[in-house]
Amino acid sequence: MSLLRGARERWIRTGGIELCVAELGEPGRPTVVLVHGYPDSKEVWSEVALRLAERFHVVLYDVRGHGRSTAPMPLRGGFTLEKLTDDFLAVVDAVSPDRPVHLVGHDWGSVQSWEFVTVKRTEGRIASFTSMSGPSLDHFGHWIKQRMSRPTPRRVGQLLGQGAKSWYVYLLHTPVLPELAWRGPLGKRWPGILRRVEKVPGDGYPTTSLPADAAHGAWLYRDNVRSRLLRPRTDAYAHAPVQLITPTGDVFLSERLYDELALWAPQLVRRRLPAKHWVPRTRPDQVSAWIAEFVTAHEEKGAAVPEPVASGRRYADRFGGQLVLVTGAGSGIGRATAFAFAEAGARVVAVDRDAEAATRTAELARLIGAPGAWAEVADVGDEAAMEKLAEKVAAEYGVVDVLVNNAGIGLSGSFFDTTSEDWKKLLDVNLWGVIHGCRVFGRQMAERGQGGHIVNTASVAAFQPSRALPAYSTSKAAVLMLSECLRAELAGQGIGVTAICPGIVNTNITSTARFAGVSEDEEKRRQKQTARLYGLRNFPPEKVADAILRAVVENRAVVPVTPEARGAHVLSRLAPGALRAIARLEPPL
Repeated sequence: MSLLRGARERWIRTGGIELCVAELGEPGRPTVVLVHGYPDSKEVWSEVALRLAERFHVVLYDVRGHGRSTAPMPLRGGFTLEKLTDDFLAVVDAVSPDRPVHLVGHDWGSVQSWEFVTVKRTEGRIASFTSMSGPSLDHFGHWIKQRMSRPTPRRVGQLLGQGAKSWYVYLLHTPVLPELAWRGPLGKRWPGILRRVEKVPGDGYPTTSLPADAAHGAWLYRDNVRSRLLRPRTDAYAHAPVQLITPTGDVFLSERLYDELALWAPQLVRRRLPAKHWVPRTRPDQVSAWIAEFVTAHEEKGAAVPEPVASGRRYADRFGGQLVLVTGAGSGIGRATAFAFAEAGARVVAVDRDAEAATRTAELARLIGAPGAWAEVADVGDEAAMEKLAEKVAAEYGVVDVLVNNAGIGLSGSFFDTTSEDWKKLLDVNLWGVIHGCRVFGRQMAERGQGGHIVNTASVAAFQPSRALPAYSTSKAAVLMLSECLRAELAGQGIGVTAICPGIVNTNITSTARFAGVSEDEEKRRQKQTARLYGLRNFPPEKVADAILRAVVENRAVVPVTPEARGAHVLSRLAPGALRAIARLEPPL
């Protein structure tokens, strides 16, 4: 059963073989050609192809000897990069004779596509190239030679590291054994290995042709790797714009392989995706979004590349195109955080109880640069509402990559003046809101199996006791401990958890904070006084937002943001008695 629903198939004869080619989408639209890797067939792209077909003419083909394409005879010498380039040109001449195509490759599909995009005979036939998990063998050869000719401890470490990751390449060069393994036990167990190790969904992939595909594909390595690494081309410069998508958890390829890539690809855009090797199957949503964005940016000759694609903004290579959900996004730290992720090219879901404020945040996020921004209304303290929100977000936008549980309210007053109702209202938002967010969205991250990050907004009050903030401090201390516990539990699934602990930040939380045990007039006076003090301190929420992005990139556990928060954090470890003495002081209200 084909995974490419509604595909139109044709066979193209070239070099004594027949290639099985599948097409989706309208032929009059820009053509995107997807080239699969090893030991795959074109079905590895099915989820990506179906998404792209809504906007483009999508072409996939089984590489010679794979899937439904025939194998060359003899096999030896039948899989050289030169012959693979012949196949590519035969396909594009048939499916897009008058317009250049947008090329996308994964694994060995990317390795051979680097050949396509750097040889003279394909100039003018490729409009753009998106590379995933497959370097140019020529660039790899120069990378090795540079480190061997000028060794340093760092460079030797890089060589040894990649050498260890390339263990399978040595095995594939052995005679007969790879073929026996793939046609025997390895071929039967491979789907289960992909599900366990790579978290690839068990949705009919890989196809039944896998054992033969893998046995034939061993010649991709034997025919090309040794010769190109020993004698790499010196003219392997890309003649089309290149988008590099690097899965940060790829166990086969080191990120260091691409350190000098800008020398070979002058029009280079970098993307980093927290995922493992088989991203066409595990992250089709993100991959297809980046491909579509890059293709659209380069479809018209001379068109300017949009800033999120150009990766000129800070953290764009890490967050561009990712889905970020921020609660309490209608104002303050939440709005500033939504804007910061939008500026980095992320897609943003702005959640707030105030529909108008959430809508305004989403509108401004789009203007700032978010490729998509949406407003959602929800009370984070309502478990049913949060579950409904999570279902809607997953169905309409995808699984969240970064969750920022930021919604919170303030409450000041002595313990005995704070009623049970006051405690409930505060904890429903400040603690239960975080619990609900972590549960409903964190579960989706864990089930996807490709990592993610959760940021919980705590406070300096989490480790600075105060006689005036017993309820608020308790809620934030609970958020801090929850974050630490979750971080330990989710570390093995590649999901980071951060507790952000700001001090005095100039936001409107002061205008809505409650003061227990005082009259309404006194409460308004204290709100104004607190707002004035926070205004004089004038620490902007944008600095907290920047700290949040940096914490996700660095996967930090606890991040005190303001100077007073950092000071209190240090004292809580070194001199807790000093903090207890400060806690006894009456607040200046």
